[in-house]
Amino acid sequence: MRIDGATLGCVYAIALTAIPAKMILKGIPLALTPAAVVGLLTGVVWFCTQMVTTLGVAKGRNVVRTTLFIYASTQLATYGYATFGFLPPDELSATDRVLITVTALIAIAIGVCDGVRGIDRLTKLLRVVVVGAAIMAFFGLLQFFVGFDITKSVSIPGLKPATTDMSYVLERASFPRPAGTAGHPIEYGVVCAMITPLALHFGFRAKADGRKRWPWWLATTLIAVGAMLSLSRSAILGLAVAGLVLFPGWPAKRRKQMLLATPLFLVVMRLMVPGLLGTLYSLFANISDDPSAQHRTKAIELAGQQVDQHLWLGRGLGTYLPTKYGWLDNQYLGTLVENGLIGLAAFGMLFLIGMGAALRARSMTRDPTERDLALSLTACLAVPAISAATFDLLGFSVASGFTFLLVGACGALLRTMRERRTELVGVGS
Repeated sequence: MRIDGATLGCVYAIALTAIPAKMILKGIPLALTPAAVVGLLTGVVWFCTQMVTTLGVAKGRNVVRTTLFIYASTQLATYGYATFGFLPPDELSATDRVLITVTALIAIAIGVCDGVRGIDRLTKLLRVVVVGAAIMAFFGLLQFFVGFDITKSVSIPGLKPATTDMSYVLERASFPRPAGTAGHPIEYGVVCAMITPLALHFGFRAKADGRKRWPWWLATTLIAVGAMLSLSRSAILGLAVAGLVLFPGWPAKRRKQMLLATPLFLVVMRLMVPGLLGTLYSLFANISDDPSAQHRTKAIELAGQQVDQHLWLGRGLGTYLPTKYGWLDNQYLGTLVENGLIGLAAFGMLFLIGMGAALRARSMTRDPTERDLALSLTACLAVPAISAATFDLLGFSVASGFTFLLVGACGALLRTMRERRTELVGVGS
């Protein structure tokens, strides 16, 4: 089988999860991860395939593809606006780097949207996404339970650590906070929460698909436990939102199964890690006294001063340097500051249109597997949509990479459903 969008998407997913996020390419002036290079390569391949009609890449309108183009246009407009005037050298370097990384994100999304043709290829890609997330989650569990941090001993030819400290393990309430191969425990938790709906989908559908169930339930367990062990409000909030999306759309039998399985999972977690559930509860119960929550409140005041000066297009991609101006820990707020109202609207559309495309695709099929896949993709995107309000989503390569990949997957699913309907209409006539 020749290489297609699913193949490149699979390579991208593995590069995101199997290689530590802080490993970047040697010998170039920009801090680029291997996954970003794969994204840029996907963009080049996509552009070339649009010049011919023999390679099977989709063309024509697609609501997700259009939204991605709109988002890309806002990024270019902001970049032009910011660089037209004077920028300090550190901010100019940052905006150049961010433009390249955002281009890679958009490229992988468009490559998946247009290059993944058919349910089989889309399912193949999403299975690899789950496997990659399970690998990352497993590394995090090693950090938490064994104290073994694989990121400290990784050496990959052609790559170097972006920082001198490659330890990804932090602490909270005497518990280690693992990050696996992600850049931070919060990112680790959000990614685990984001992929949990897909892992559940493949676990529940494995028998119907003629596959063994235990590998998928093992992957689901690793990923769900990883989300809990991250000790992150963003991750727990993400899991809750994903559950709210999934539960009404599940069959009655599955709802009963999950109502029984969820308390059992929590009991096992309490026995495995005494004090963990209490710590997680206190993160929300004592949020008013939490320094990080108070810091986020102050960030609104910092951002307000910048928004007034650059309302529509923002001050520039990546130019609001946290070490220089203070941390915002809110991607929507950060986008408003750096991209303005226009960029914020385009960023929000990525989530709304992506989830809308998946739900539209769900309404166009009666196949239970396809309907469940569409619902799962909707739940997956709901996680970063809510978590973007609690951390800098685009500042973390794994979380942002999976977000854009899943947006592209929603577009590919909708395109597949519409092409099938067109074929059926043609046959019927």
